[in-house]
Amino acid sequence: MKTIKQSITFKAKPSEVYEALMNSKKHAEFTGAPANIKDKVGTKFTAYGDYVEGENLELVKDKKIVQKWRGSEWKKGHYSKATFELKKVKEGTKLIFTQTGVPDDDCKMIEKGWKEHYWNKMKKTFNW
Repeated sequence: MKTIKQSITFKAKPSEVYEALMNSKKHAEFTGAPANIKDKVGTKFTAYGDYVEGENLELVKDKKIVQKWRGSEWKKGHYSKATFELKKVKEGTKLIFTQTGVPDDDCKMIEKGWKEHYWNKMKKTFNW
């Protein structure tokens, strides 16, 4: 298993970044794909239709999101752990992302996917 670590700064408040990730409507707006997610620990979620699924493990409003996370093509029952830490900085919000337990064969694709399907799209949402 592999670990992915990425850091990105958005020209947005931590609350805006948190909402983009944790609100079904806002998530769907920036990704262009259906999402079903609630800002509540213990709830299951889907994103990009049913391509991504998981469960919210820990939520600290506008500061931290920890999720059990998996791609639909992964071995049945295997989940990684995705952690999004939000820190207020002069430029806006620094997001520190760590994903542990990523299958070796999928790591490069998932790493690229976060950049293309999340961070770059979120930058456009926040008018970069």
